[in-house]
Amino acid sequence: MNLPVVPFGKPRGERADAVRNRERLLQTAREMIAECGTQKVTMDGLAERAGLGKGTVFRRFGTRAGIFQALLDEDERRFQEQVMFGPPPLGPGAGPVERLIAYGRARIAFLLDNHGTARASLDRTKPIPVGGATMTRPHIRMLLGQIRPSPPYPDTLAVQLTAALEGPLLLYLSMDEAAAEPAPEAHPLAESWQNLIQRLLPEAHFPQ
Repeated sequence: MNLPVVPFGKPRGERADAVRNRERLLQTAREMIAECGTQKVTMDGLAERAGLGKGTVFRRFGTRAGIFQALLDEDERRFQEQVMFGPPPLGPGAGPVERLIAYGRARIAFLLDNHGTARASLDRTKPIPVGGATMTRPHIRMLLGQIRPSPPYPDTLAVQLTAALEGPLLLYLSMDEAAAEPAPEAHPLAESWQNLIQRLLPEAHFPQ
């Protein structure tokens, strides 16, 4: 059984004009990022470029980090749809250990591909979240529940694997811009995740 897609994005029941304003602001933000990078996107600049009032931007996003969080939420929804409905091994149809490895590798690739947006979405006045509003922990827990023989303490194991996956990655994202270099295709974080899962859940744990 698959988990439902986490309801990121615009709340249900929004007025039509609010929906249009949100979509206009997000599209404008993406254009600004493509042209000059995340560092040049400001609340004032976004409002001016979109032709909307500054108050509209603040009501919609709250903070500058909120702009990038909203962008990341849209991309997150698409990522979740690939996990829920896409081809295996990321999507349904593969064994749980294979899917667990594929999820970690895809999750790392997702945030590294969205590195600038993910960095800008972090509110430096608050603790760095680990697996907060993402599907990572419940998805890992679901896959652990499908493994036979079942690993011991699957609930706490899911928490620990979530921290192992998203903790180092988010610390990487919080590094100074100069210290964060473009990621190679086989990033050490992805390789380390696969090595961890293969050692923790060896071939004997694949369903027979």
